[in-house]
Amino acid sequence: MNGKYIGIGIMVIALIAGASLYYLQVYHYYAKVETPEAVQLVSVVTGEPEEIIADGITAIDATSSPIRYRACFSTPMSHSMLTETYQLADGAIPLTAPDWFDCFDATEIGAALEDGTALAFLGKENIEYGVDRIVVIFEDGRGYVWQQLNDCGQRAYDGTAVGPECPARPTESN
Repeated sequence: MNGKYIGIGIMVIALIAGASLYYLQVYHYYAKVETPEAVQLVSVVTGEPEEIIADGITAIDATSSPIRYRACFSTPMSHSMLTETYQLADGAIPLTAPDWFDCFDATEIGAALEDGTALAFLGKENIEYGVDRIVVIFEDGRGYVWQQLNDCGQRAYDGTAVGPECPARPTESN
């Protein structure tokens, strides 16, 4: 009889812990960005980020991780103009967004990158150490932004020696 109550207690605690973890990961840490930053792409000429024409920017972010930023926008700029002016990003893999941020569909973006109907550009290199901002623009002008680990970031966070080609990691001051 006592074992039954202990088993039920463990299951209730596990259910509460699971629901709490789900809530924290999907809702609690994310917040809508009230005044989203302008969308920028890195120029092939200067190597510096330049602001592009972007309308209807909506974004979410979280302070718990540098790779939780997601944004959606639209632009009248054509693929041909963008590819002549801005750096393409290699290895862009869209990271999923919470279901409630419904303008960002990582599966659709990934499929469009594979079939060539969308192009990935570098928005800003090392926006935080080891993290690049990626901007994807579809042929119809829809645009999406996220941040992902670059090569140095992947090596730094998995414990591999980063090597001399990576910038020095900033030290935190107290």
